[in-house]
Amino acid sequence: MNARRLLLPLVFVSGMSSLAVEFGASRLLAPYFGTSLYVWGVLIGLVLIYLSIGYVIGGRLADRRPEPDLLFQITAWAGVWIGLIPLVSYPILLESQKGFASLSAGLVLGTLLAVLALFAVPVILLGCVSPFAIRLLLRSVGTGGNTAGAVYALSTAGSILGTFLPVFWLIPTYGTRPTLIIFSVALLLLSVVGLWPRRRFFALLLVAVIAGAALLPHGVKPPEQGRLLYEKESAYNYIQVVQVGTRTELVLNEGQAVHSIYDSASLTTGGPWDYFALGSYFRPAQASEPIPKKVAILGLAGGTTARQLTAAYGPSVDITGVEIDPDIVDVAHRYFHMNEPNVHPVVQDARYWLAADGQRYDMVALDAYRQPYIPFHLTTTEFFQLVRGHLSPGGAAVVNAGRTATDFRLVAALASTMAAVFPNVYLVDVPSFSNTMVYGTSQPTSLDDVRHNLGLATEPFIQEIGASANSSGGLRVSTYHGQVFTDDLAPVERLIDQIILGYISSSGR
Repeated sequence: MNARRLLLPLVFVSGMSSLAVEFGASRLLAPYFGTSLYVWGVLIGLVLIYLSIGYVIGGRLADRRPEPDLLFQITAWAGVWIGLIPLVSYPILLESQKGFASLSAGLVLGTLLAVLALFAVPVILLGCVSPFAIRLLLRSVGTGGNTAGAVYALSTAGSILGTFLPVFWLIPTYGTRPTLIIFSVALLLLSVVGLWPRRRFFALLLVAVIAGAALLPHGVKPPEQGRLLYEKESAYNYIQVVQVGTRTELVLNEGQAVHSIYDSASLTTGGPWDYFALGSYFRPAQASEPIPKKVAILGLAGGTTARQLTAAYGPSVDITGVEIDPDIVDVAHRYFHMNEPNVHPVVQDARYWLAADGQRYDMVALDAYRQPYIPFHLTTTEFFQLVRGHLSPGGAAVVNAGRTATDFRLVAALASTMAAVFPNVYLVDVPSFSNTMVYGTSQPTSLDDVRHNLGLATEPFIQEIGASANSSGGLRVSTYHGQVFTDDLAPVERLIDQIILGYISSSGR
């Protein structure tokens, strides 16, 4: 076959592969480094740098040696390298897990840079394709613009498909590593056809990559503790279900926090889920116990909070649980016993759902972490105004805020923002976890009112948690009145990164 006829298909497949590599990189990094704004910024920036280098190298090589064979060899090596990434990156990423466990910033940063460097070679090689193809296809200066336009249009069309295929089909269906292998094989196959029969060596490389797929590591990441029951790469998260003693735990993405717990031996978890149950008591003093009738949970996860509310108040409490990831809802049913008839899961973005919902609730609970971050649009005055508009008279908003033993900056930011919307804001520290619960009341309420209402509790679970909030939880009025987050300015990711880096530095590593 005339190799020149394959140049435009090669441009298309190369454009497709370059975007697939970028998405593959983000998904490989997510279980270890997350998908924060900064991780995406570094990734996109480096990919653009790699492509720019490839454009320069490709143009110069094409002028010196305008040979189709050379271009097909370049893409063949790019395909081989893409096929190696799933194998080589795994042991490097495991080192980053050790770094997180030991709070070693140098080890974490080193492994991140090592993985990003792995993607440099194939992306630079793929960047060579468009200028090289233009040089080979160019017949005259008079048609140069048309040739360049056709090549870049075809490359962009491939990039579009390289975005949609991994996101909507390949990664959710087969996983990140098999997806990279698929694009590796596609690129190698076309390159081998372009080189055949003169370069049988690359045909052998193609066979080797296909065979190497059998060596892909089993699973994505081992759990940091306990026994792995289930794992999956969903469209939104890397999900792990881990068994630790009698507890089943839901772990997402980097694995630095537990998002839900089911303990067959105890209703009480010692975590923030327990303290959401106190939300309806943050109102003016009542003559009888303020049992909630309708509750909305934004960030349902495995349904721990919903299960505790149902156990405390019975099936009469109507609970709507909003969760953006349908695979997490499935996990909640399968592993966390979320089968209460009064719990109604809704798969939707929390703020979008709240804006479209017309009901009122005795409590709106926010636990929508994408660890270690809270989505910025769930931390602003506009969001909390929306929450307050959905509260029944006397209802309360409850937010789970992360912290360290000494760094309460995220708590301060959320409490300050809520203070701009709610008449009163209260704080309770979770004794066994690095969390503080922030309660915003819809009506003016005193600390004596809250304590009076807690004294009316008849359910043993509520009595236990109420006593804990008053004693070791340090129930108190918030005194924070600092920066107020808005939809226009909510630097929550930068704030959390500063807290993390400060914690690592203070650990003396």
